[in-house]
Amino acid sequence: MQDGRHITETSLAGLKKGEWLEQFARIADEAGYVQPLGKRHLAGFVDEGPILLVTFETIQGIQTLSEHAHPIGWNLVQSEGWSHLAVVSDGDTWFRDARIYGYFDRLIDDGFFEDFEKVVFYGTGPCGYAAAAYSVAAPGAAVLAIQPQATLESGMTEWDDRFAHMRRTSFTDRYGYAPDMLDAAEEAFVVYDPTQDLDAMHAALFTRPNVSKLRCRNLGEAIQSHMLEMGVLPDLINAVGQGALDDVYFGEAMRARRTYGPYLRRLMSITDNAERPYLTALVCENVLSRMHGPRFRKKLEDLRAMAERTGVKLPPPHGEADSEDAEGENTPEAEVKA
Repeated sequence: MQDGRHITETSLAGLKKGEWLEQFARIADEAGYVQPLGKRHLAGFVDEGPILLVTFETIQGIQTLSEHAHPIGWNLVQSEGWSHLAVVSDGDTWFRDARIYGYFDRLIDDGFFEDFEKVVFYGTGPCGYAAAAYSVAAPGAAVLAIQPQATLESGMTEWDDRFAHMRRTSFTDRYGYAPDMLDAAEEAFVVYDPTQDLDAMHAALFTRPNVSKLRCRNLGEAIQSHMLEMGVLPDLINAVGQGALDDVYFGEAMRARRTYGPYLRRLMSITDNAERPYLTALVCENVLSRMHGPRFRKKLEDLRAMAERTGVKLPPPHGEADSEDAEGENTPEAEVKA
């Protein structure tokens, strides 16, 4: 068995699905073991250190989001010496498969999770559902779930019309209702954008004494992708493993949005579409006071030209005091700085 910390040396980028599966299995088998779980799932374990990260991921997500097409946990194996169990699916399956139930049953029977000082479950969307649902196999674990669904059982979430193709899949048998499966966790964190109604409705179902809801307003439907681009996701997962994640830590980490173009452009678009020129100008002024932003400068110039024609009041140019005008507005600056 090779040292698990060397698994990141081989890039899997650009491989076709079959080739990727073959290379993933080879690397995982050399550093730990690989376990096929039917036609659409497999598990790869890297045995390295006393903290175990269990991630639920799709092949497609791994190939899209990672420069080297590596599971998210491999970088933490490399940098922190963690052990890692990647449960991988071909497409979004919500990991609803009897073979996966049986696999986690065997891990429980073998006392697998008891060999680690800390166990962290992680996933996003359908994989976030799985991270919460299967965390029950390791009582005392910590869970970080980004935009997780609580269930797709039609009698409970008929309001969620995004996944109609899953309606015949059972979410009422074993490892079923994700919020209930979190009862055995030491702590769990549910990350979501409250402006995304369906995600917020699922998040509400996770209300539990041991669950903290971490809101990242205006990041939209692809929070994990944005967190990876901002470089904050590995730190958040690491913080969960160290027992350091809380509202303050999360707020500090999300200050990365202040220099993150997609977030700032989304914020400008939201205020502009709401026909709030004063707030839109504040966003542009705030961005331009800190960084280069041709799109924000052009928008601000257009707003000021419009104001001259129509008499609409805008905030003064950056650096000029006008506290009376600003005082009456619900400015977005706190959101930009959050």
